[in-house]
Amino acid sequence: MKFYHKIAALALLSVTAFISCSDDKFAELNTDPNRPGNVPTPTLILSAEKQVMDNIRHLDFSLNGTMLFAQYYSQNIYTDVSRYDIPRNNSDRYWADAYKALNNLNDIINLNTNPATKAFAAAGAAGTNASQIAICRVLKAFTFHSLSDVFGDIPYQSYAGKDASFEALQQNPDNYTPKYASQEKIYSDMLQELDQAADTLWKYSTANTFGVSDIIYKGNNENWARFANSLRLRLATRIRTKQPALSQQHFADALAQGVFSSNAHTAAFKYSSSAPNEAPLYRATVTANRKDFAVSHILINSLKGQLGPFSTSDPRLPVYALPNKNNEYIGQPYGLPLDAAGINGPTDISLPGTLVNAADFSEVLQEYAEVAFLISEYQNWSDSEYKKGVVASLTRWGIAQNTAQTYADNLPAANKERVLTQKYFALYTQGLEAWSEIRRTGFPNFLVKPNDVVWTRVTPTGTINYQFKPIFGDAIPKRMYYPVKEQSVNKTNYQQALAAQGDDVITTPVWWNK
Repeated sequence: MKFYHKIAALALLSVTAFISCSDDKFAELNTDPNRPGNVPTPTLILSAEKQVMDNIRHLDFSLNGTMLFAQYYSQNIYTDVSRYDIPRNNSDRYWADAYKALNNLNDIINLNTNPATKAFAAAGAAGTNASQIAICRVLKAFTFHSLSDVFGDIPYQSYAGKDASFEALQQNPDNYTPKYASQEKIYSDMLQELDQAADTLWKYSTANTFGVSDIIYKGNNENWARFANSLRLRLATRIRTKQPALSQQHFADALAQGVFSSNAHTAAFKYSSSAPNEAPLYRATVTANRKDFAVSHILINSLKGQLGPFSTSDPRLPVYALPNKNNEYIGQPYGLPLDAAGINGPTDISLPGTLVNAADFSEVLQEYAEVAFLISEYQNWSDSEYKKGVVASLTRWGIAQNTAQTYADNLPAANKERVLTQKYFALYTQGLEAWSEIRRTGFPNFLVKPNDVVWTRVTPTGTINYQFKPIFGDAIPKRMYYPVKEQSVNKTNYQQALAAQGDDVITTPVWWNK
């Protein structure tokens, strides 16, 4: 047993793999769950990658959570979460499945370090022990950072970092009550983990690891090295005001070594058009036939040029959203009171676009456009990097290169508000990262705030102004509640985390946001 849950390797579940680099179909692989030492590491990496992406884009966490916090989407039947009434058990699955994926990644590392299994782990097309370990360190950093940005202090484990509070994922003997590490320590260690992993991957940059079982990069070590360094840019930027020297050190080093420089480097997990491996949004809306989430009036109106710092229509609008029954782009007012939420039916407003809602959608871990915007900020709002980011975002969404370039060239010059607003547009579908950036920067500054009028409705009997009235808090949530189970299973360490961080409420900021 490992860290709360008895986890047979996720391969137990009849996992899936690409059968070729160019074929999007998934093929089932069955393995013996009782003999984890005999599970091939390519099978485990596929399991872990899929679980990481399923989890971070799952209905309960993304569609009914971070995509609402970022105000990309708006509820049109039930509006409780839009108004920050978040069920306390909403984060239970996100927490549990993240640690399951982390355990799978740790299994790969253990198989590649144990003298009895190292040769088996590196057999066939799996790749060298060192490269497999490095890729798992990158994915672990991504997953731990995704957890910590949601909760703050969490149980954490490091490959190379030594700290008494790093007790997660322990086995032999199993540790059911790991300590919570501080977010400050976690961020410092994640940067070091990414730094060391990138060094290894650049050393073997021409090698292939995991082959086509690696859905994200098809085993391309150089792309993994660039991802490690690009993620360092994100994390270094997140802590710039808290640890400026450490932030500067890692940002400069990662940039010099090599980061994303085109959309070809973007880290994304492409789903299948076949059941049961479709993208999470497709399964939530098409398979489950749910139409209670629409694109928000905030995103629609800002892409129209009616809200925010840009006055021209954005070419991404018809990609991000569908027109309504009148062939118009109409966003659902964000955060309506419950009695007004269902007035607009699904055909009256704009639902997510066809590409966004495709079964075989590619869910992004990190993209080149974000990297360009990070560099722009680092260079005191560089206009050239800002324009590169805009073009990269548009072309990734299928906008023609000349159209994208013309749009970017006609934008007003870069400044803080414009760069961060374009970054917000680019992060569409990446709810967690958008929500984290909103918390860090305060931008976009046109997001709905308490008492704002979100909809003026003209009726036969008069005009009604609907205001945004949060149920809890007075601003966008600063974090999510710890899982309910933590209060009983790991009560002592849970309480110590609250004593260090603050109450387990959505108004308590995480360390980097204090």
